[in-house]
Amino acid sequence: MFFSSRLTTHRRALATAGTAVALALTAVSCGSSDDSASMSGMEHMATDKGLSDAQDGYRLTSSQRSLAAGRQADYRFTVTGPDGKPVTGFAVDQTKRMHFYAIRSDLTGFQHIHPAMAADGTWSAGLAALTPGEWRMFASFTPNSGDGKGKDFVLSRSVTAPGRATRTPLPAAATSTRVDGYTVTVKGEPMAGMAHPLTVSVAKDGEPVTDLQPYLDTYAHLTAFHEGDAAFAHLHPTTKLNGNHGGPDLSFHAELPTAGNWRLFLQFRTGGTLHTAALTLRVG
Repeated sequence: MFFSSRLTTHRRALATAGTAVALALTAVSCGSSDDSASMSGMEHMATDKGLSDAQDGYRLTSSQRSLAAGRQADYRFTVTGPDGKPVTGFAVDQTKRMHFYAIRSDLTGFQHIHPAMAADGTWSAGLAALTPGEWRMFASFTPNSGDGKGKDFVLSRSVTAPGRATRTPLPAAATSTRVDGYTVTVKGEPMAGMAHPLTVSVAKDGEPVTDLQPYLDTYAHLTAFHEGDAAFAHLHPTTKLNGNHGGPDLSFHAELPTAGNWRLFLQFRTGGTLHTAALTLRVG
């Protein structure tokens, strides 16, 4: 009887241990799946930030690691595909085949350029004078053939402008700013990693502006950069064009991947002149 009781107890212990192991393995398996999904999401989010020079076999290449400060300069670069060859076929996005951005590490000196491409696939972006410091060059494009056909890419590389660099503190978060006599107001409280509508209103002398002209097939172009790492985000416009009668309210689809301060650059055109307004938006 004693032996039988011990045997029964032993079998129950083994069964319990087996169940525990099975549950542990199941948990690990589920955890691995979740971790993989999380890693996949993180990698996707990282590439969405545009802080890498390569994604899905496409690479932004350039021999220029520095550009002279204080004078205009050309930044030359190439986009290579998964086969290692320069890509020469690009889809048109907002009237351009390539959108190129330059931003200093302290989020000053914003430049948005539409470079020209040579027959061999080499792009040349004519930059206005850079101030000394670290800069990041972003190329935003969509291949119209190959493995990446129809997919939006944002790739970037860092560049140094030699000289004594003075860091400019980021202005505090605000809901409005002024540029060239216009007041630009941003309405909306986006949350990190979530799609959220954002409304931008333009006024002059206290009166709503209704004469915004088309710029890049919309009434305003809105780009954002994250404080600290200069991560990139393009906020897509949803307001439809109606001739030269844009404003005062413009709608955007905002999906900012990271919490913190983002520096917004709004570009809009009136009377044939392009204006660039900048303000800091706090994202929770």
